Amino acid sequence: MVRQPVTVNGVTRWKDTDTQGVPEVAREAKGVVLRQEIGDVLRSIRQSEGRTLRDVSHDARVSLGYLSEVERGQKEASSELLASICTALNVPLAAMLFQVAERIATAEGFRVPDTVPTELQREFDTGELELLH
Repeated sequence: MVRQPVTVNGVTRWKDTDTQGVPEVAREAKGVVLRQEIGDVLRSIRQSEGRTLRDVSHDARVSLGYLSEVERGQKEASSELLASICTALNVPLAAMLFQVAERIATAEGFRVPDTVPTELQREFDTGELELLH
């Protein structure tokens, strides 16, 4: 048995489902390592900003070697260190963790439920709502 999100009329509930319906690749994905996914996301964010390990390690006040090990998934970073690294990268900790959660859900074969209700999505798509910055 696995728990999977099911959305009906904009309400998401978790439902137990038989693993027979789960693709084989998802059943094999139990080997997902959280520290590896966190490291991959941190490296991706850092590289997308054009930052070096040295820059980020200085701003986050962590040794370059340790930051490198975190990015390679060899070290388990504390929540305080993750917050410091995210601050140095100018990205909210929650946004980084959301990216990690999406990667893990994909690896496990689960679809992350859309958090925007269908009614609001339709209004946004038709231009009735606009995104405020």
